[in-house]
Amino acid sequence: MQARLCVVGLGYVGLPLAHSFAKKLENVVGFDVSEGRIAELRDGFDRTGELTREQMEATTLKVTSDPAAITEADVVIVAVPTPVDKQRRPDLSILKSACQTVGQHMKRGATVVFESTVFPGATEEICAPILAEASGMTSGVDFKLAYSPERINPGDKEHPVEKIVKVVSGEDEETAEAMAQLYGIIIDAGTHKATSIRVAEAAKVLENTQRDINIALMNELARICRKAGIRTADVLEAASTKWNFLPFKPGLVGGHCIGVDPYYLTSKAEELGYHPEVILSGRRINDSMPRYVATEMLQMIAASGSPIRGSRVGVLGVTFKENVPDVRNSKVLELVDFLKSFGLEVIAYDPMANSDEVKDEYGLDLSPKEGLTDLDALVIAVRHDAFMDGLDAWIGENLKAGGALVDLKSILSPKEYEKNYNYWSL
Repeated sequence: MQARLCVVGLGYVGLPLAHSFAKKLENVVGFDVSEGRIAELRDGFDRTGELTREQMEATTLKVTSDPAAITEADVVIVAVPTPVDKQRRPDLSILKSACQTVGQHMKRGATVVFESTVFPGATEEICAPILAEASGMTSGVDFKLAYSPERINPGDKEHPVEKIVKVVSGEDEETAEAMAQLYGIIIDAGTHKATSIRVAEAAKVLENTQRDINIALMNELARICRKAGIRTADVLEAASTKWNFLPFKPGLVGGHCIGVDPYYLTSKAEELGYHPEVILSGRRINDSMPRYVATEMLQMIAASGSPIRGSRVGVLGVTFKENVPDVRNSKVLELVDFLKSFGLEVIAYDPMANSDEVKDEYGLDLSPKEGLTDLDALVIAVRHDAFMDGLDAWIGENLKAGGALVDLKSILSPKEYEKNYNYWSL
C-alpha cells in the first residue's frame, strides 16, 4: 500500500512538490489555509507561475482548505514561509501555526517532514513540542520527525524539483531511510542522507548564506569600479576567463531566500554566544544597495541638468528576480521608496507582478507601460523576458536625451547608450 501524503502550504515550494508526488502516487492531497488560493488552483490557475494550466489539469492532486485532510496522511510535509520581521529576526509564526494545525489533526504513527527554512535545532526544539502538545502524543514514539530542505529556484524551468539532489534527514536512521525512499520516488537527481536533522537544517541556511556573501563581494566590487571609472561587467568578463572563478554578479538581493536565510543562521549563532562577522557584513552591504543606487541616481539626474524634485523616473520590473511574479522582500520596491522620498515622480511597470499585491503590500500603484513616457531617468531593475523585445527602440522613444539610464542587470551595450544618455550599469 502506498503512503498517503499531505503537503501543507501550496506556495512556490509546496505546490510543485505536491504536483510531483501526485504524478507518482495516488493518495496525495495539498492543504492551504487560503481559500482563495485553493479556489484558484481548482480552477487550474497558479499565480506563482510554477505550474501551467495544462499541468494543473493533468494531475491527480487534490487540494483543500479543510485541515481534516491531514488526518488520513501517513506523511505530512510542511512547506510554509519562514520570513524575518522588521528587526530582521526569524519570524516563525506561520510555521508555528502550521505545527498547531498539523498536531490537531495528524494521526498516530505519522511522519512530519519540514521543508521550511529554519535555523539548526528548530525542528526538534520548536516544532516538535508544538506538535506533541497539540496532538497529545509523544514525539519520537507516536509520531516521527524529518527534515528535507526545499531547494526550488522559483522561475527556473531548467531545474525543477525532480532535477535537484534532495537532502533528507530524520530523527533516527529508520526515518531518514524512509524519507530517502519516499523522495527517491520523484527525485531523478538522487537523495543525500544528512547525518542528523540539525545538519540538514544548517546545510540549507548555508547554501543561501554562501550566495549572499558572494553577491555582497560583487556589490562591493561594483562600488569600487564606479569610483574607478570602469565597468563592473567588463571586470567580471575578464576575471571569469580563469577556470575557478565563481560567476557571481552584483545586484539587489531580495526575495524570500538569499535575503532572509542568513539571518536565521546568525540568530542561532548569537543565541549560542558567537557574533558572526563575515555573514552580517555581507548582509549590511546587500541591504544597503537600494539606498546606494538611489543616491547614485540622484547625482546622475542632477548632472543631467534636471531638477531632482518632480523628475520622472521609470522603473522596469519590481519583482525580486526575473520572470517570476513574487514581490516578497523586493529590494526594487525599496529603491522606489527611496527615490520617492526625494520628491521624484516614480512610474513603475511590471507585467509579471500582481498589481493588487503591490498596492496592498507596498502602497505603490503599478503603471501600464504606456505610462512610462517623457522620462528624465530610467532604471532597468529586473531582466524579464517580456522587456527584451524592442527594448532599444522603446528607450529611444521614452527616455529624454541626456537622461540617466541605470542598467542594474548590465544587459545593454554601453557604447550604444553612452552617446545619448548618462549611462551606468551596476
